[in-house]
Amino acid sequence: MIRVLLADDQHLVREALAALLGLEPDLEVVGQVSRGDEVSPAVTALRPDVVLLDIEMPGRDGLTVAGDLAGVRVIILTTFGRPGYLRRAMDAGVAGYVVKDARAGELADAVRRVHAGGRVFDRKLAAASVSAGANPLTGRERDVLRAATEGGTVADIARRLHLSDGTVRNYLSSAIGKLGVRNRAEAARAAEAKGWL
Repeated sequence: MIRVLLADDQHLVREALAALLGLEPDLEVVGQVSRGDEVSPAVTALRPDVVLLDIEMPGRDGLTVAGDLAGVRVIILTTFGRPGYLRRAMDAGVAGYVVKDARAGELADAVRRVHAGGRVFDRKLAAASVSAGANPLTGRERDVLRAATEGGTVADIARRLHLSDGTVRNYLSSAIGKLGVRNRAEAARAAEAKGWL
């Protein structure tokens, strides 16, 4: 049996996935968690062969969690088919990336292939990721844009990130220029849409 752990904050989706995977004769869902910060303790306690991780969860996001799960085969299972997310998932060492509109049989097959040592990535998304190119933003530019999505003035952002006002303005200006947009709100939207934040 292939032991599977599900991590998704949407209860209905998670329980439906568990029921569908439970119909497969060689798959066993050994646990379910609803928060990213619950994944590592569940992996330690349950010893799954494959972990299915959503990206956006409370506690910690799935892409961050995936990078911490050494020795465990991970598939990102998400609604968000953004090229930047796929690239970040690959950088975190995941073995698969499946969009939630896949058929149940495709998901079960992905679990089997990943368990056997293979890698499974959505083809359309992989092509989009290659054409989108690498994330042009530095880590600090991403931090500042993330903070900008929470609102507030430059001074508010500077205070939250422990930076000077001028440094925040410089990072915002650089990000706006790299993304070819007019202001920080457009920069944050553009970066988020590509999965770069």
